[in-house]
Amino acid sequence: MTGELKYIIESLLFVSKEPVTLERLKAVLTPAEPDSIQRALDQLSADYEARKGGFSLREVAGGYQLRSRLEYAEWIKKFLQPHPARLSKAALETLAIIAYKQPIIRSDIELIRGVDCGGVIRMLLERRLIKVLGRKEIPGRPLIYATTKGFLELFDLKDLKDLPTPKEIESLSEERETPLSDEPFEGAQAGSQESHASEAETARPEENPKDPGKNP
Repeated sequence: MTGELKYIIESLLFVSKEPVTLERLKAVLTPAEPDSIQRALDQLSADYEARKGGFSLREVAGGYQLRSRLEYAEWIKKFLQPHPARLSKAALETLAIIAYKQPIIRSDIELIRGVDCGGVIRMLLERRLIKVLGRKEIPGRPLIYATTKGFLELFDLKDLKDLPTPKEIESLSEERETPLSDEPFEGAQAGSQESHASEAETARPEENPKDPGKNP
């Protein structure tokens, strides 16, 4: 398998609809050594960068994924002819608050924004950009919210440590509604024609979630 390992990994990445974690690759590629798998990933990434072809290997949302290059986004959009879903300025602001303050409850979100956020939170849940972690053990046991893997994929983030500044997120709206599809299709997955945001399998609210701890 040694000589073929790089190309086996490439084929797995190509057919996957979501980022593939290193742990998943280790499980599938047994008995290959973990160091060999990491070297193969590094070699693939270097090959794509040297080739300057239509796609590259990106580390995003805790895994590895083949994504089209930004410079070809215009042609990909023409080919796929996407119908962009839109995220309002209010939704972007709410999403930014959850991203930077998570885990967080609704009342804290509304305290920061100064307005009711129930409708916006429901929309973000439906778009699978946020999820319910559980309930906070205070009077009323309010739901606790956090961002999802789909959020990381949408904004092309390796993990939450790579979050842009709040001003950078807010600037996306530019006082108007912002198309969600612009970001996913600029980094479209090499093996799929669908938006990353719609493909991501994220956690749904549980009927009897456990308390994950107090909100800081």
